Amino acid sequence: MQMNTIKPAAGSKRARRRVGRGSSSGSGKTAGRGSKGQKSRAGGFHKVGFEGGQMPLQRRLPKRGFVSPLRELTAEVRLSDLSKLPIAEIDILALKAAGLVPAAAKTAKVIKTGTLEKAVKLSGLAVSKGARSVIETTGGTIAGEPIRPEKTPQEKAWQKNLAAAAAKPEKSAKTEKTVKTEKTEKTAKGEGRPKGDQAPAQERIKD
Repeated sequence: MQMNTIKPAAGSKRARRRVGRGSSSGSGKTAGRGSKGQKSRAGGFHKVGFEGGQMPLQRRLPKRGFVSPLRELTAEVRLSDLSKLPIAEIDILALKAAGLVPAAAKTAKVIKTGTLEKAVKLSGLAVSKGARSVIETTGGTIAGEPIRPEKTPQEKAWQKNLAAAAAKPEKSAKTEKTVKTEKTEKTAKGEGRPKGDQAPAQERIKD
């Protein structure tokens, strides 16, 4: 075998398709584009999802839920997973070594799922309220818990508005009920009637 005799394997290389070379070129007169229309022209194309000006499907469907952009950087660990580890001191590196969290995870949170029957010492991990009570009951400790960032003024205002909106219907219902009760009491006493109607009907008949 010589350098000048080396060739690709038979059938591994094919000549490129030379479009627009007439009806005898193998791809026909229209070069595989069909006859006429926007798609047969150079530069004529529709963006993905275009439906001729009609509202496209991806905009007609309602949007539901929320997908966090940090989902790949955070992970959840069950209490039952902690009980399977052969070590007592657990941090994010130990969880990665055991394969309980992805290698790209930067934080992890222990949630109350499953049971834990041994004392463990957590370091640098977030813990839910339920999981904390279980860990402390079994004699475990929690140290170096990540500090939650303080809420921005916009988030505080948004949360305040939500609480006000949730309390408003209850308040209006109570007020409406009070007003109806007062009206009933006034009607029973004869208050709120026109001046000529102050006397009961029986007394007017006697007069």
